Amino acid sequence: MDNLLSEGLELMVFGMGFVFVFLTLLVFVTGLMSKIVTKYAPAPEIKPAKKRAPAAGSASVSAPAANNDELVAVISAAVHKFRSN
Repeated sequence: MDNLLSEGLELMVFGMGFVFVFLTLLVFVTGLMSKIVTKYAPAPEIKPAKKRAPAAGSASVSAPAANNDELVAVISAAVHKFRSN
């Protein structure tokens, strides 16, 4: 019985050691790949969109209200359909 227990513990230590070494290697390789990719293909710069001044009397002022009304109608219909089942 002692032999079986010692073999089981040996196998457990070997398995856990292998997993630990593999995960440590994976962390270092992933970091290295990240550095290589950012060196040769840096992220593109994102330019902020230009803001346009709204024209006087335009319909853009009432557009959010129309979107909210439509959104309330859609949500109300979804709740009604859910409760009717």
